[in-house]
Amino acid sequence: MASVLLLAGCTAAGPPVAPEAGPTGGSGATAPEAGPTGRSGAAAPTRCADRVEVAPLPEWARAGFSGDALIAHVLGDRGDIVAALFGHPLTADRDEGSRNKILWVARPGPTPDAGAAPADLEITATLAGTDTTVVRKVAGGPGPSIVDLPRAGCWRLVLRWSGRTDTMDLVYAAG
Repeated sequence: MASVLLLAGCTAAGPPVAPEAGPTGGSGATAPEAGPTGRSGAAAPTRCADRVEVAPLPEWARAGFSGDALIAHVLGDRGDIVAALFGHPLTADRDEGSRNKILWVARPGPTPDAGAAPADLEITATLAGTDTTVVRKVAGGPGPSIVDLPRAGCWRLVLRWSGRTDTMDLVYAAG
């Protein structure tokens, strides 16, 4: 079975538009060069929404899932974290309450000190084309979470945990 991977980020051209039309805006994000994820800078990203892949998770992120389960997810730009989107599509200002469930799975890294407490996952999210920035924390590091953001659009996330950092773009649709 062949998989199609569509990649995109927020571009620096024009004001943000509704997610259904493909958000654009000045996030300052650029297409990643080919790296551990196998992505190439040859096809410049144009829309955040294209970053969501519905396919099996990377092998290192499959604990608790059957190997061929199709999961909506976004891989971090460095390939060190994946956001499994159980609330897909993510939605801002849901009338019925928070439902933006995301399971954060970090690629196994260096073994932490035996006595060290797990570090929280800190998410700094910036709405493309704006100065709107919010911070969210997932206690204990990558794992299950509800990540609600205040407005629809393309959000650039900087993710920090246990001395590691990765980035990704996520789209939140209007509620």
